[in-house]
Amino acid sequence: MKAGAYKATVVGIVLNSLLFILKLVTGIMSGSIALLSDSFNSLTDTVTSVAIFICVSISDKEADEGHPFGHRRAEPIAGLLVAILAGILGFEIIRASIERFISGKVLSISAPLLLIPVITMVVKLLMALYFRRVGKELKSPAIKASAIDSINDVYLALATLIGIAGAYGGYPFLDPLAGLVISGWIIYSGYQIGMENIDYLMGSAPEKELMETIKSAARSVGEVKNLNNVRAHYVGNFIHVEVHIEVDRHLSTFDSHAIGEKVEHSIESIEAIEKAFIHIDPSSAAPSGKDGEGGQEKGEPQ
Repeated sequence: MKAGAYKATVVGIVLNSLLFILKLVTGIMSGSIALLSDSFNSLTDTVTSVAIFICVSISDKEADEGHPFGHRRAEPIAGLLVAILAGILGFEIIRASIERFISGKVLSISAPLLLIPVITMVVKLLMALYFRRVGKELKSPAIKASAIDSINDVYLALATLIGIAGAYGGYPFLDPLAGLVISGWIIYSGYQIGMENIDYLMGSAPEKELMETIKSAARSVGEVKNLNNVRAHYVGNFIHVEVHIEVDRHLSTFDSHAIGEKVEHSIESIEAIEKAFIHIDPSSAAPSGKDGEGGQEKGEPQ
């Protein structure tokens, strides 16, 4: 496992565990549904941090006979797990908040209790900034998901603070109301994380800008006469590319192969590309049309 990913996951496990214990104890003592909801959110964060640790470890393994293209899909699985647990947690908080509205339970709120969500906001903001930097450096969807989750937790802690402050000021209905706001935000963020990682697992095509960068890299090899099929898809959080290039039909097999290797190296120099597969086509006498994506159209002459 890369040192940066290892450190990030351990930081997530430790800090989320400490926040869970702090919020759970104070939530039980005060009876605040908002604080208890936030504590369960921290518990989910701890569980998902452990899952991310395991999945990042798996994804970093070398390719083997059973997985010839590596284990890159393990990380999106961790991101998807974050999304699923977020959905479960969100609906559970909705249920608890509605029960609190109905019961009208009186809370025991003290002024020092207001420090708990403030501490949470500070810690989670620092975690979000840290995870965002590491996730960007390592191109890790799982750690990026942790960054999104952490910044969402800042807003959740703010909602918790409003709920507790409202109950402390004589407006107890604000506490379960804050719980409902928290639940809605958790479900929405889980949906966003889930959709992103489903795209990774389904092998979706990268954005158009990257496709154009791939084509430009292939065209940069002077011996390439034309581009035919240009296809790419995600394998985990990295991309595999298939390109059909046209070369002079009179070249030897050896020379054509050498051109293909140049194109392969040019495309794989793009940071997001893990593997490029190059097919050699003999150039047509009068090429026409434009670059194809998905094997449907011919490329423009160079």
